Amino acid sequence: MTQAQPKVARPSRTVARLAAVQALYQMEVAGAGVEAVVREFSDHRFGGALDGEGGPVADDQLAEADEAFFGELVRGVVLNQAAIDQAVAKRLATNWRLERLDATLRATLRSATFELMCRPDVPTEVVLNEYVELAKAFFDKSDAGFVNGALDAVAGDLRG
Repeated sequence: MTQAQPKVARPSRTVARLAAVQALYQMEVAGAGVEAVVREFSDHRFGGALDGEGGPVADDQLAEADEAFFGELVRGVVLNQAAIDQAVAKRLATNWRLERLDATLRATLRSATFELMCRPDVPTEVVLNEYVELAKAFFDKSDAGFVNGALDAVAGDLRG
């Protein structure tokens, strides 16, 4: 007989970042508008389960999401997407375009770059650590390493 695994509480901003990456992915793949997606997450996803590292996030964990921060991330990426994409594209390998990256990878890089660009109150190390950990939940080690390298370079450009 196996014992139930203890629930690991995730910080509310960590959950908000996970939800933001998923919302940005959903917007791109489904062509949904920002306000419709923010409303859908508020009405139907928060307080429910999201897939993440190790399977679905427990209901009570997602209920702890910082919904205001989530909304700021998603709206901020959309509002600043041209500048964000330019900052990320500058750090991609020669002859690589942002459009060649996986949609979830793009969403991860965009959300992190928004924080680096527009949220100076969030330490650089926190942004890099949070999004590299999210990348590990979605991708293999090499892709997580790519996220780390790209974000480190973008952070150097934006924050010196």
